[in-house]
Amino acid sequence: MNAFLKGILDGINTLFNNYGWSIIVFTLLIKLVLLPFDYKSRVGMRKTTRIQPQVAALQKKYANDKEKLNAKMAELYKKEGVNPLSSCLPMLLTLPILFAMFTAMRMVANEHLVQQTFAILQGNEPVLENWLWIKNLWMPDSPFAAAWPDLNSLNLIPADIWQNAIAALSPEALAELSGKVEAATGVAVSAEAFNTNLKGTIQAIHTTMASMPALEGTLSYAERVAAIPGYEFNLIFTTVKVVKDFNGWFLLPLLSAGSQYLMSSLQPTQPAGDQQQPSTGNFMKWFFPLFTLWLCFSYTAAFALYWVASNLIAMAQTWGINKYLDMKEKNAANVVTAEGKIK
Repeated sequence: MNAFLKGILDGINTLFNNYGWSIIVFTLLIKLVLLPFDYKSRVGMRKTTRIQPQVAALQKKYANDKEKLNAKMAELYKKEGVNPLSSCLPMLLTLPILFAMFTAMRMVANEHLVQQTFAILQGNEPVLENWLWIKNLWMPDSPFAAAWPDLNSLNLIPADIWQNAIAALSPEALAELSGKVEAATGVAVSAEAFNTNLKGTIQAIHTTMASMPALEGTLSYAERVAAIPGYEFNLIFTTVKVVKDFNGWFLLPLLSAGSQYLMSSLQPTQPAGDQQQPSTGNFMKWFFPLFTLWLCFSYTAAFALYWVASNLIAMAQTWGINKYLDMKEKNAANVVTAEGKIK
């Protein structure tokens, strides 16, 4: 599944020649595929919400008789044609697809970061995947992240990605690259080295890049990833520093958190009578946006772009589904009223 979705994303990119716009189109296609599940979930949610006053009445009436309450609840669900899991089960079925999509995007990012790293080691300017204000989609959209691959991003890349990139090099290019790293650090670069000493080999590669001189008229790698003196901020859990050649303006993480908050606000509220649900809902309403902000702050700009696009498309779908269901319920009510008048 991961390779299949990655193939789709790469295929879309052959049309747009930019992964930023390709990710938006890719997200739209995924959302359209999952739309029937979302629709079924919304229908189930509405049914569940509609019978909540009856549920609350049963809970109050049989508060001291759990067995009787469960029996009456089962009768109510059967009578109203409500499946308690109908609002969440369809979306749970989509989770494997979503996880596979995340993995596919990570695979694309890893491949490009390795290619950029090898270009730097070969003394070339790496080809960055820019999009609007972002210099490199495969690094975080943040003034605290470099546009060129840094040690943190390289350490997230698994051995098989490095090995595949090594296999794609010509023997001459590999010998030149490995010789350069070995001369600087004493560590030879090979497919086997990534198996036996992954972290050490990555560290050796990073050390070599940091020691390389700048190309004429440009900054060296060490200068590009270095922090600007005096622009250091102490946060609760970490310290962040503004990088000289930073990758973005932190807009996508903010947009992802804001759109996540709006998404949470669109979720139906629980009716009065359940004292725990409102407090839980309020907690999740704030927790998910803050969690999204942290996730997109530390992950790639491509991932943050996907998150923003996914939320915006989901909000549009929610609005459209709700409008359709409102109209459908209104028409059904009008038919019942008309039949009553005829009688």
